[in-house]
Amino acid sequence: MVGFTDDEIRAVYRAIYARRDIRRFRDEPIPEETLERVIDAAHHAPSVGFSQPWDFVVVRDPETKAEIEAIASRAIDAARAAYEQPRRSQFGRLKLEGIEDAPVNVCVTCDPTRGEPHVLGRNSMRRTDVYSTCLAVQNLWLAARAEGIGVGWVSFLYPSEVREVLDIPPHVKPVAYLCVGYPESFPEEPILQTEGWRDRLELDDLVHLEGWEGSRGVDEGDQRA
Repeated sequence: MVGFTDDEIRAVYRAIYARRDIRRFRDEPIPEETLERVIDAAHHAPSVGFSQPWDFVVVRDPETKAEIEAIASRAIDAARAAYEQPRRSQFGRLKLEGIEDAPVNVCVTCDPTRGEPHVLGRNSMRRTDVYSTCLAVQNLWLAARAEGIGVGWVSFLYPSEVREVLDIPPHVKPVAYLCVGYPESFPEEPILQTEGWRDRLELDDLVHLEGWEGSRGVDEGDQRA
């Protein structure tokens, strides 16, 4: 296949712009074949030296979820304490994880030893294995959105404790802990934006032409042509 139809192109962009970080899930199981498709999409992410450093720990057991949720709760409490008022109260109103609500949790890990001793392209940038794993997370997220499934990345965790609960080998890094399930809804805007936590930055302020101090804006090249 050389290209995509106009409808296919629009579908790709729709998945990107409609993706949201989901915290509230319906009590509805994900069909096994659907979950397999989503994880297979993650497995087809690009990776440095084609090392494919990721693994996917799928968690459904309520007791395991409860152990992870307890870790998250302590991490959230610690983060809340670091804020001053009124930000602390605003933080307290946010729902920051859906670990026990989601029917499936997926821990995406990175094995830095995979492909060693020589991983093509990682000689001078050692963390490209982690970057590659994040690309797998993004693939999973977009595929899930196309399937009508929500994903929430729980970053309030202590990786060493997650490793212990899930029996992850010591050399393997837990990179992303994801809550996966059918959402109550897909918000029109990111929740942190609607809650007044932070607004989306203007793209023209983030694009630098020819160097950091160059003129900015994605249309600059057209204006010079």
